Amino acid sequence: MMILGINNRQLLIAGILFVLLGGVIVLYRPVEESASGILQLQPTSGALTVLFDNYLYESSCQTEWGYSCLVETPEMTVLFDTGGEPTVLAHNIEALDVDVQEIDCIVLSHEHWDHIGGLEVILGQKPNTPVYVPGDFPYHVMSSIRSMGGDCVELGNATKITESIAVTDTLDGPPVEHALIIKTGEGIILVTGCSHPGVQNLARNAYELTEDTIQLVIGGYHLGSATNYMLDRVCDELDENGVECVSATHCTGDESIQYFRERYGENYIESGAGFHYEFV
Repeated sequence: MMILGINNRQLLIAGILFVLLGGVIVLYRPVEESASGILQLQPTSGALTVLFDNYLYESSCQTEWGYSCLVETPEMTVLFDTGGEPTVLAHNIEALDVDVQEIDCIVLSHEHWDHIGGLEVILGQKPNTPVYVPGDFPYHVMSSIRSMGGDCVELGNATKITESIAVTDTLDGPPVEHALIIKTGEGIILVTGCSHPGVQNLARNAYELTEDTIQLVIGGYHLGSATNYMLDRVCDELDENGVECVSATHCTGDESIQYFRERYGENYIESGAGFHYEFV
């Protein structure tokens, strides 16, 4: 007997594995955590690579407005956001020798076009990839993701994706947004999309969820119109929540980026499309 190309022997093996695993088949489905609970994360090693940004780091890449960051660990490869222009994402994927088939899941920080525009590049090559979105995500956007072949999953509270990677709680901007947490041997790395709820608020949430030093906050900070007084307050709050290094890009704004450079000195990390950062 054949069922969808599976023979009896394969069904038997699958049945045995199903029983041995306690009747649970895991397809990169995350484990939901309570919003007020502590995320028990295990340290991992790996690397992150900025695939899409409006700032250039590696000359072989192209730039366009938007953001995307690839996180690779032994447990899983996560694509955080997909940039805004599919052709630019496709170019940078090729230039940086990224294998789309190795991407296990996609995490979208929020709904804006400059973070979801490249979805078709990934889902066109690897349909049924899980796509994790914040709580209260617009239904029409989720429908569009599913029509492209994505397995769209809405996450409201802070959620573990693996034993070492999680998302923050969904915070209101607007729009609603969450950020990516990576547990390393030196603390946590926080990857942000646009930080519409405030980068300091996302950092505070990550700190409260992990009770751990924030080794690095990288991504968009959404501070293009911020005054020096506002930037002082943001940085003071980042310091209060254990942030050691910052790498502000995308929608942060040129003047605000310069402020962060001067404030953090050697703890400021330049990034942009093609930037590669290894962690242990």
